[in-house]
Amino acid sequence: MDQKLGPRKKVGLVAHDNKKRDLIDWVTFNRRLLAQHELVATGTTGSMLEDVVGTGIRKLQSGPLGGDQQLGALIAEGEIDFLVFFWDPLEPQPHDPDVKALLRIAVVWNIPVACNRASADFMISSPLMTSDYERQTPNYQSYVNRQIEST
Repeated sequence: MDQKLGPRKKVGLVAHDNKKRDLIDWVTFNRRLLAQHELVATGTTGSMLEDVVGTGIRKLQSGPLGGDQQLGALIAEGEIDFLVFFWDPLEPQPHDPDVKALLRIAVVWNIPVACNRASADFMISSPLMTSDYERQTPNYQSYVNRQIEST
């Protein structure tokens, strides 16, 4: 099963507290390119980025209050094409299960994920970012239809 993505992508933006400055710097540097896309962010991050980008950002709840899960749901529904998640690998997070679930669902649905500035730079500068792209989405029908033995 494939999903055709047009040149305007739906980009999810998330950053842990210690990485928000990094994400703001990255968005500032790439604001012209990002303004061509539809942006979705968790609450606190979205509020911080909206002034930088100069365009509207759809803001979800703050990550620990359910924003990570909302973003994961959008990914599962095919509403996010690219995830930029600057996470802090050195700081324990109270919502760590939500963070892992968000990264897991991005992999499940085969969307590109940038977890640091270098990977975000490589991905956003790809010609695929501003052109049509046929993303292969896994077919999980056999998983959905599997037989579950009752105990």
